[in-house]
Parts: sequence; C-alpha cells; structure tokens
Amino acid sequence: MQHRPQLFYTTEPAPCPYLPDRMERKVLTDLSGPNASALHDRLSQAGFRRSHTIAYAPVCIDCRACKPLRLPVGLFTPSRAQKRVWKHHENTNAVIIPPVPTQEQFALFHAYQESRHTDGDMAHMSWQDYVELISNTPVETVVVEFRTPEGQLVCVSLVDIMSDGLSAVYTFYDTSSPTASWGTYSILTLINLTKRRGSLHLYLGYYVPGSRKMAYKATFRPAEIFQGGHWETLAAPV
Repeated sequence: MQHRPQLFYTTEPAPCPYLPDRMERKVLTDLSGPNASALHDRLSQAGFRRSHTIAYAPVCIDCRACKPLRLPVGLFTPSRAQKRVWKHHENTNAVIIPPVPTQEQFALFHAYQESRHTDGDMAHMSWQDYVELISNTPVETVVVEFRTPEGQLVCVSLVDIMSDGLSAVYTFYDTSSPTASWGTYSILTLINLTKRRGSLHLYLGYYVPGSRKMAYKATFRPAEIFQGGHWETLAAPV
C-alpha cells in the first residue's frame, strides 16, 4: 500500500502574541490518522507543538525568537524558590484523569483567561470550544487535576504522552493568590511524573527571550532548546 505524503501548510502572517510589533507565521500539518502518535513524536522532537489535531511550528519571517524547550528530567535540579513552592503545596492532590472536560474545569479556565489573557483568543472560548481543546486529540492525552485537601480545583494541565516523555500542552490555574505559584508547582509535578514513568523529557512548548509570558520556563534547569536542527543546552542567563 502506498502511503500518502504528509502535507504541510503555512499560515498568513498575524500579530505575534509574544513580542510587540512583530508578525508570526506558522507551518501546520494534520496529525489525524493511524500513525498519529508516531508522527506526533517525530514532530515534537523536531520542535513542533500540538493543538487539537494539528501540529504546528513557527516559521516567522526575519525572526527566530521562539525556541522549543524541553527538560531532561533526570538532570533537573530545583532552585531554592522551586523547593519552597513544592514544600508549600505538599498536601495538594494531583490526579490523572482521561481528557473529558467538566464544567468545573471550564469555570477555572474562564477565570484564568479573564485574569491573565484578556486580549488573547482563548478569552472568548465557549464551552464547546473548551470541549474541543481538551478532548479533540488524535494521540494519547491525559488531564492532571490539582486539588487542595478540601477538594477545591486549583490547577489543570492538559498533557500528551510521548515515547520519550510528556508534553505539557496547556495549563491553567487559580490566580487569586499570586504567591501560590500554581504554574511552577504544575511543572514540578509533571517533572516527577515523567521520572516515575521512566521517561527522559518534559516538553514545555516555546521559550521566547524578551517575552514576560514565557520567561518562567528558563527558570527550570538544565533545559534544552531546539535550534539549528538539534537540541542543545540552554545557556544560563548573563
């Protein structure tokens, strides 16, 4: 049987969500099909990310700021601040569940968008849009729910399972207490989960130097970025 070639498409330029006065352009391909997991693995290991049934990567004109970033979890050493966050939330319950959306999750998602991303596309997502975000996946995907000892849902991570690790697709959380650092705690939890699975890497999406939204990713060390066709260690900031 002859396999059809994988088709890739480029989008029209649009305003960059990370850096001001720049335009972004992406290359896209469809992941759906019998070989979705293997294709997802190969593309993720080459710097692509997944959204719904699409894999994408930036191909911006005259800009290479977006750097795919992953953590080699076996080498990870938490900072003092990260150790404090871990200790502070030691009684939090993290439960892995299937990618089935709930109204409880959606309420937290909506509050997060209202607080952090009022100017983003996700701020206007409906319940059905949220259903698609969580459940429309052609690969093995799980949801990690984080709850307080009292049972309050405070953080949700959508996570893809890959052959060499985990990929954090999207995380949202309670922003009512900025010092809670739920985003940091979710990454620390996923690092531990990746280790327990005996896997090598946690993929964290794009690191964009100069973007406040993405600066937190560089605080997890050591980290690797994909550039020039290979993964290399992210240099420590000067």
